[in-house]
Amino acid sequence: MNTDTASRTAPKAPETAGRLAAGRIGTFDLVFFVVAAAAPLTVLAGVAPFAIGIGGPGAPLAYLVSGVLLALFAAGFTAMSLHVRNAGAFYAYVARGLGVGTAYVAVVSYNLVTPGVAAAFGYFAAGSVRDATGADVPWWLLSGLCVLAVGVLGWLKVTLSAKVLGIALVLEVLSLVVMDGGILGERGTAALDTASFAPSTLAAGGVAGMFVLVIGAFTGFEATAIFAEEVREPRRTVPRATFIAIGFLAVFYSLGCWLIMGAFGTDRAVELARTADGPELTFKAAELYAGPWLADAMHGLIIVSAFAATLAFHNAGARYLYALGREGLLPRRLGAVSGRHGSPGGAVVAQTGFNLAVVAVGALLAADPYGEVFLWTNSVGVLGIMGMQALAALAVWAYFRRDRMGLSAARVVWAPLVSCAGLALLTVLAVVHFDLLTGRTGAVNTALLVPLPVVLVAGLLVARRIRRTDPERYASLTTVDVERD
Repeated sequence: MNTDTASRTAPKAPETAGRLAAGRIGTFDLVFFVVAAAAPLTVLAGVAPFAIGIGGPGAPLAYLVSGVLLALFAAGFTAMSLHVRNAGAFYAYVARGLGVGTAYVAVVSYNLVTPGVAAAFGYFAAGSVRDATGADVPWWLLSGLCVLAVGVLGWLKVTLSAKVLGIALVLEVLSLVVMDGGILGERGTAALDTASFAPSTLAAGGVAGMFVLVIGAFTGFEATAIFAEEVREPRRTVPRATFIAIGFLAVFYSLGCWLIMGAFGTDRAVELARTADGPELTFKAAELYAGPWLADAMHGLIIVSAFAATLAFHNAGARYLYALGREGLLPRRLGAVSGRHGSPGGAVVAQTGFNLAVVAVGALLAADPYGEVFLWTNSVGVLGIMGMQALAALAVWAYFRRDRMGLSAARVVWAPLVSCAGLALLTVLAVVHFDLLTGRTGAVNTALLVPLPVVLVAGLLVARRIRRTDPERYASLTTVDVERD
């Protein structure tokens, strides 16, 4: 991994092995991290039309159903956050409940998503520059600048990242609210087709593929636990931020998708979404009901959305690297903390170097930044995260199986088991319908899927070796920030 270039992107500051700066993140800072990572404008403008096209009129209901499933998951997830506060989040939870073998799946998943979203930033930004000036600026140059800027923000105090994400999120949401208001103002109740929420709509042939896309739109909500070591009042902040984020995303996605369909009429919207112009469905709705100015603004803001998502996933990915470096499951240099800023400096530098390397490979291979670099890396990353969610739900049940520690069975038994079953099913559907995510079949998909089981086996072998050669060290893994009442 090349970290020389990355190291020049941030100011020099002493680094020490130690803890991340505590008490700097509040509830709404944390919500901004989570919702910005989900990139609501990118979802409703870039993904929702695709979901409508393959799943039909039930897309708005699918977002609500996914929100309920993830809320069930969050019930157990946040219960465990009361006792395991660790920047390794999913890895730490699964390790405490089931063993440490899943560590590398978490690292690979999060660190693949980040450069992919940076490639999407370069794709959108290059298109906007071309439309505005006629100049063809290489996508990889703009993606590289995005990676460097994100590296600097990741190095600095985490509260600065929260402010940047907060501004980006407000602009994204505002543009979508203006569009929704325009649709309702002109079409009124005619835009609100309640048939979209009939359970029968989920019996359509493409519903499995639709759910793969829909559940992926929530990816990043678990970042609330990743920052548990740095928040104020973690016992209250983490659960509160998690439920606020899931609830907001479920309602906002569902309502936005419903109104986009209502802008044209449900059947017509599904028909349009299945044409070559389908990806422009949201922008067309904005232009029709608010004016060309909003469509133009949204084309610009989707760049902001991609940057915000890159920053949010960079912060999450760096903390996974930090957590594993701190415990010696990766080079301990990754566990170094910036003495000046309290950020995971070693991990930030390493991840910035990795991001630059992925962008450079994409450029050298003349890969399509959106259709290949973004979709391929994020398809693998999202699949890995979904699998980790299912395992984490099972780990919550295992952790509290003998002692519920005063918590209800509904929260730490039934909610985790139900969400585990649902998430496991979605993970299987994601593998079966992987071509919907990558746009490829055969050998390409096989090559993309292979890394996840490979790193899982590697993690299991490393865990087995540590348990056999150093039982005390194995027993201490993930206990750095465990608190039991």
